[in-house]
Amino acid sequence: MFELPPLAPSQWIVILGAVGVFAAISLYAIWDASRRDFGSPTARFGWIQLSVMVPFLGGLAYLIFGRKRGRKL
Repeated sequence: MFELPPLAPSQWIVILGAVGVFAAISLYAIWDASRRDFGSPTARFGWIQLSVMVPFLGGLAYLIFGRKRGRKL
């Protein structure tokens, strides 16, 4: 049976908070990319795919580089 390591509650809060921030960045990148026009559906799909396949780094890459390339719909 799998047992969780004995960590203090404050350590669990930090771990779960970090995971939550990473997930929020990735989910926001996917949501924002789906609502922008990149000139072609392939570019939009590429940014969404990057955010899904490389969860945290893909979302950050989209926010830094990709968001500027797309226009709001």
